[in-house]
Amino acid sequence: MPESTATRVPLSRTVRALAAVSLLTDVSSEMIYPLLPAFLTATLGVSTAFVGAIEGLAESAAAVLKLASGWWSDRLARRKPLLIAGYGLATLARPLMALAGSGAQVLAIRLVDRVGKGIRSAPRDALMADATPLEQRGRAFGFHRAADNFGAVLGPLLAFALMRGAGVPTRSVFWLAAIPGVLAVVVLVVAVPDSVRVRVRPAESVPGAVSASTPFGGRFWSVLVAVLLFSLGNSTDAFLLLRATELGVPLAIVPLLWAAHNVVKSISSTPSGSWSDRIGRRPVLLAGWGIYAMVYAGFALASASWHAWALFLLYGAVFGLTEGTERALIADLAPVERRGAAFGWFNAAIGLGALPSSLLFGLLWSRYGSVTAFLTGAAFATAAALVLAAVPMGVRERAHVA
Repeated sequence: MPESTATRVPLSRTVRALAAVSLLTDVSSEMIYPLLPAFLTATLGVSTAFVGAIEGLAESAAAVLKLASGWWSDRLARRKPLLIAGYGLATLARPLMALAGSGAQVLAIRLVDRVGKGIRSAPRDALMADATPLEQRGRAFGFHRAADNFGAVLGPLLAFALMRGAGVPTRSVFWLAAIPGVLAVVVLVVAVPDSVRVRVRPAESVPGAVSASTPFGGRFWSVLVAVLLFSLGNSTDAFLLLRATELGVPLAIVPLLWAAHNVVKSISSTPSGSWSDRIGRRPVLLAGWGIYAMVYAGFALASASWHAWALFLLYGAVFGLTEGTERALIADLAPVERRGAAFGWFNAAIGLGALPSSLLFGLLWSRYGSVTAFLTGAAFATAAALVLAAVPMGVRERAHVA
């Protein structure tokens, strides 16, 4: 399909409905997330190392479920029930943060929340790939990430308006975050098609990918190694928010900073996905990972509050370039029959890197200061880019549309 035609064809109902679900879910979660680091350290009195442990343990626990749920969804006639279970569980758990009285309780709630994400992530990405032709794949995943990130804009803005405009206390904001979460589950149940998956013959597999009856292949695993390396340097964003307050950004303004960051993510995601459809996945990913290394080095050297604003905006461009493109590349390399398992491995690699990366970052910050911690993250991103640059790519992964 020519580029002009591919960009004019509307995205499927499945993609659009899942984008709406992700938008509402992120409104809910991002009403809480930017407030959580300061809530943990200032209100509950936990250390920065424990903040890293909470986020790392939560993501790593979810990683195993991401792998299992993706594998399982390949063996089910429908992927939607797993999505309902995952989104529903997180929606029930997240507002309970309002009742937390200790770091251990926050950890338990975050674990349940991330378990929900672990159940839904791989089947959702596989369902989107099932519903999208190759020529639109980067655009579809970019559009989904744009909606997800726009929810991450609205959530902090709502939290800011409630706290600064209406004087709502932090714990009450956590309770109110339940409302968009419930709406997300309703949209998922009502609007996402619950179609039966049709078995695809090997001949219909994506050109350049391995057969549905064979292992994933060396290129898939090499890309996954690069993703894991990047994840080892991609610690929880809670540390960036802490660094922003350290640089002088007031706590009540932090939700606005986080919202501005997510505006850039949202605006850049769909064009970046379409760009990867035209010039190939790898150049877009290398650009994103290179900027990430520069941003982390910038956080190490920053000395004023405006530095935090500039770096957070640039940090948003990183995820606009990478989030949809990574998922499109995984779909390119995976056999059609094993898409769920492929996205399970992808999400597991990210999740399994979360615990050591966040623990290492927290320990480095506690013992040697934030400069050492951020420079270490930049070094991991650079190493990941070098590995990805060395992976041989097929024609379809280099350029997708003539």
